[in-house]
Amino acid sequence: MQMQFGEQLRLTLFGTSHGPRVGAVLEGVPKGLIVDEDGIRSAMISRRPGGRYASKRKEEDKVEVLSGVAEGRTTGESIELSIENQDAKSKDYSFLPNHPRPGHQDMVMHKRTKGQADLRGGGTSSARLTAPLVAASAFVAPLLASLGVEIEAQVGAVGNVISGPMLEQPPRWADEACKEMRCRDPVAARAMVDTVEKHRMSLNSIGSRVDLTVQGIPFGLGEPWFDGIEPAMARAMMAIPAARGVTFGRGFSVVSMNGIDHNDAWGGSPEHPEPLGERPDGALAGLATGAPLCCSVAFKPPSSIAAEQITLNLETGTMEPLTVKGRHDPVLGPRAVAVVEAMATLVLTDLALRGGYLDE
Repeated sequence: MQMQFGEQLRLTLFGTSHGPRVGAVLEGVPKGLIVDEDGIRSAMISRRPGGRYASKRKEEDKVEVLSGVAEGRTTGESIELSIENQDAKSKDYSFLPNHPRPGHQDMVMHKRTKGQADLRGGGTSSARLTAPLVAASAFVAPLLASLGVEIEAQVGAVGNVISGPMLEQPPRWADEACKEMRCRDPVAARAMVDTVEKHRMSLNSIGSRVDLTVQGIPFGLGEPWFDGIEPAMARAMMAIPAARGVTFGRGFSVVSMNGIDHNDAWGGSPEHPEPLGERPDGALAGLATGAPLCCSVAFKPPSSIAAEQITLNLETGTMEPLTVKGRHDPVLGPRAVAVVEAMATLVLTDLALRGGYLDE
């Protein structure tokens, strides 16, 4: 099974949640790029599990660069990034493969591979593989930074608690609740903490949404049709484990709008046109307009919960109670913030290389 995306910048993931390591191979990175080791470490800390409302799995997430770099610069060859798994507890998954979890990939992967898949911790479908994805993004982030592109995400909603517009809030993270929830709105963050705690104490989980804003995308960057900014980014975002939906700009609210209300007039100058309006589209026909690109990604409630659930046992052929033990997140949004930012970075870097915005 293939775990790859990108055209000019190609990313391939490898490894499993409870195997010896996870990693990524990056192809198409221009030679001469200075490796920002501090930036990579910072990105890994941002994604790392921990805190009251995340899995208690403790991983150092030290990124080893095994190829493609010499004397701190890329050589133009394939870059292999490797991260050791240090805190896997396979005994927590002794119920597999006979008793697949509801809402999880256990059943479909078990059948797809005729019983040969390593299902522990989610196997190849595990969010553990977002670690090398974030590392790969941090590796190429200086390329986008050279174009003046700024990428930032936050948790925009947990259950019925909704944050105010990200760019109208204090810089991240204003207090401990904001840091825990990865939300810039202090009032919403505290309410999110209460919501997550309520579900955690009842052995349940809750859904969430991550909001992304990208500023400074060069005018016209992107490709028409299938590899436009929005189609390419939507595909990448939907590949994140547990993502259930993606919207751009004004999202589904456009259904109730008319053309006059929705259309953004062009302002600026003939040399530097810019769309006007309260929240103009950051891309049209797949190409950047110069306005900020706004994207939201919805994540389902984590399927591994401690509450008892009745589900099919493949060994006995009967519906039986299952209680999932181990270390699991009650909400996914806080950890997904770094992953959403990483996906945006990888997609836009690929499109910038394809469009000739970056020197190879």
